[in-house]
Amino acid sequence: MKIVVLDGYTENPGDLSWEELEKFGEVTVYDRTSYVDAPIIAERIGDAGIVVINKTPISRETIDKCPNMKLIAVLATGYNVVDYTYAREKGIAVVNVPTYGTQIVGQYAVGLLLEICSHYGHHDQTVKEGRWENNADWCYWDYPMIELYGKTAGIIGLGRIGQATAKILNAMEMKVLAFDSFPSEAGKQVAEYVDLDTLLSKSDVIFLHCPLFPSTEGIINKENIEKMKDGVILINNSRGQLVVEQDLADALNSGKVYAAGLDVVSTEPIKGDNPLLKAKNCIITPHISWAAQAARQRIMDITVENIKAYLDGTPQNVINP
Repeated sequence: MKIVVLDGYTENPGDLSWEELEKFGEVTVYDRTSYVDAPIIAERIGDAGIVVINKTPISRETIDKCPNMKLIAVLATGYNVVDYTYAREKGIAVVNVPTYGTQIVGQYAVGLLLEICSHYGHHDQTVKEGRWENNADWCYWDYPMIELYGKTAGIIGLGRIGQATAKILNAMEMKVLAFDSFPSEAGKQVAEYVDLDTLLSKSDVIFLHCPLFPSTEGIINKENIEKMKDGVILINNSRGQLVVEQDLADALNSGKVYAAGLDVVSTEPIKGDNPLLKAKNCIITPHISWAAQAARQRIMDITVENIKAYLDGTPQNVINP
């Protein structure tokens, strides 16, 4: 069985190994192929039976050009880059990695919040530039220092990652509210379920941990921002399309939203005309919540398990059965 990895670099920039895949057949690894539909994708797949991708799209056209393709293994949880419905029509299974970064993504979300509250990086830089050494007072700060104890956090989407975040917030003695279409007993242990309008109006900090569905696309928009407290903080390391970016930029610049910590944007890599790049008090990191080596190793391990299960005739984590 020929296996082609089309965009392996972000999963494995050199600190992991592809050798487990080699047990299943001949493996060709490309660091990067294309993040938009292009002829080179089908060219590189060729007659391979198994295609491993992260963000390289697999379209209907590519599927039609690659009749030997039997399995598409996604090195991620999200699989919107694959025309999985058409793949099913063609008898091609699409598998993903549904859980690998629950704890690290929750940790990163809270890390964004803590940076907003204390601006560690900024103050570290000022010290190294000599400002503390030459300061008239024994300490200084350039931003308001925000204490989170006793404040209310709202989590939109209380699945596994939302619950991991909630547990950290509980340890910080914050009150945690949650909005989710499917409340669970596990969720009730870490948060109080409320309707969306209540969460928006009561929360000092709002976390986005929901999937991108038609019902959630643009959920952070002008109308919903107006329902929020003045000076609210927004954290999003879920999906950039959950936010209407111009509306958030306007709210940041007006002060309605005090600050935002974002690890995702609507188009990635970010475009130079994204209004959030010039918005006040907006931290943007390059979609790296998931990127700890331990989490990437879990992606690798589960992908290997997915391929083995498929070859054994007992496919798992199939998103287009």
